[in-house]
Amino acid sequence: MRYLVLCCDYDGTIAQGGRVDEPTVAALEKLRESGRKLILVTGREMDDLRRVTTRLDLFERIVAENGALIHHPASAQEQVLAERPPQAFVDALIARNVQPISIGRAIVATWQPHENTVLEVIRDLGLELQVIFNKGAVMVLPSGVTKASGLIAALREVGISPHNAVGVGDAENDHAFLSVCECSAAVANALPSLKERADIVLQADHGAGVAQLIDEIVESDLVRREPALVRHHIPLGADAHGEKLGLSPYSTSLLIVGSSGGGKSTVASGLIERLGERGYTFCIVDPEGDYDTMPGAVVLGSPTYAPPIDECMQLIATPGQNAVINLLGVPLGERPWFFLEFFNRLRKLRAHTGQPHWLVVDEAHHVLPADWQPGKEELPERLEGIVMVSVTPASIAVPVLRALDTVLILGEEPGKKLREFQAGIDGTIRQQMPSALEAGTAIQWRRSAPERMQQVALEPSRAQHRRHLRKYAEGELPEDRSFYFRGPQGKLNLRAHNLIMFLDLADGVDDETWHFHLERGDVSQWVRNGIKDEALAEKIRQIEHKAPGPLSSRKEIRQVIEATYTLPAQAGGEPSS
Repeated sequence: MRYLVLCCDYDGTIAQGGRVDEPTVAALEKLRESGRKLILVTGREMDDLRRVTTRLDLFERIVAENGALIHHPASAQEQVLAERPPQAFVDALIARNVQPISIGRAIVATWQPHENTVLEVIRDLGLELQVIFNKGAVMVLPSGVTKASGLIAALREVGISPHNAVGVGDAENDHAFLSVCECSAAVANALPSLKERADIVLQADHGAGVAQLIDEIVESDLVRREPALVRHHIPLGADAHGEKLGLSPYSTSLLIVGSSGGGKSTVASGLIERLGERGYTFCIVDPEGDYDTMPGAVVLGSPTYAPPIDECMQLIATPGQNAVINLLGVPLGERPWFFLEFFNRLRKLRAHTGQPHWLVVDEAHHVLPADWQPGKEELPERLEGIVMVSVTPASIAVPVLRALDTVLILGEEPGKKLREFQAGIDGTIRQQMPSALEAGTAIQWRRSAPERMQQVALEPSRAQHRRHLRKYAEGELPEDRSFYFRGPQGKLNLRAHNLIMFLDLADGVDDETWHFHLERGDVSQWVRNGIKDEALAEKIRQIEHKAPGPLSSRKEIRQVIEATYTLPAQAGGEPSS
């Protein structure tokens, strides 16, 4: 499920004339029976609310006093989130004949036309208070306290992201909390200004409108509303006409492919960066340890430590937590089993919490290789909330490709890669394809809209994709991605598991061994395939091609590596500035 909680205003929304009728109560019960939760968000004080309804038990939390108080119906506990305005403020209002006045745990309220007097008293006393209007009511609260701030606190308590919430309201003070919810709705009797900003305007008023919304949530999880929720889309780039393109934070089903060093990891990192900026959560399955420095995420696993699946689940089950699952410590042959076990448990977690919003699988051929065959019910018919990254579709199992909707192709041979992705369907490409794509551009194709193949000018990442630099400089690459000095007769077997070790060994090996590897282009091939740095590989290839002497070539290669990577002054020392 995407939507796990419905956040309702009271007066004018589920209630009419202060009362909730029986059909509306039945609709609220229906939503709870679907496994979802209810949160009431109201400007009323709790004593007042108890006088008008006996069904507070329907709600997981009640955000009262316009965001200043959280009530727990199951335990009757209350949490006050703000201080009440000082008694001097109340006394001044009474002295100026402001009546009636209602005083809650943190709210002071009256009615129009006393708003000007209220503002004058705030000014005269030099208080930092705000005035909030609600269909004639005049509510005074500490600055920054709104229905939105209270709802965020309540959602945090129940472990649900605002991105998995639907909000419904009718009046001025509902703007704030509706803007927090992933999907916002206005009942038919709502103010025009609220209808203008809501994602959904319901056909019925009051409780009948809320019942209509609940029916749609329970029956389809608001799937048909998805095309209208573009305000949440994660920017991808622009088409040939400059039209902005984005990806749904929920239904994205994407494979990014391209040659090594062609920018696919930079694209994925940029999407993750923008996803995190909007408060969505992500989990990265990282077979090669490339995301160990991803901002805002906790890493589990290392080259010497295979993360237990139970620990992985404990990490990602933490509300709001982003995670990187490093698989370097998991043997290659065990990675498909590990991933499928982890993925099936993650799906169950998503069904209850909605999180993580995205699963990113880097180097997906490590965990779902082309020769993998699914067992019964191991993969859903369609994968959603997922981004996979690989060199080419042909390296990934066909059943996986069929469960994905969209491919984003970078670099060389886009036509070939598109045909590979189209395995099992009509693979005819009806549009001329370039032999290679320029840097910063990609081809996007979707099964759900096969006639709309688009060339995309990709949104640049705010920071270059350099998360792996320190790892390649000082960390430990796996054996299959290390450089081996062997020499012309294969008498040596000196392993360089990072760039520092490579430079140290390069200075120490004999000239014959060094020249042997230089002449064969081994160093540039290693940097291209093992380090995955196309630009640096090309610089080293040029040095190899002009074949300077051993001393000069060692010096030149050291210089281009150190110009790209921050290396310690001495192995194991502090990085240079």
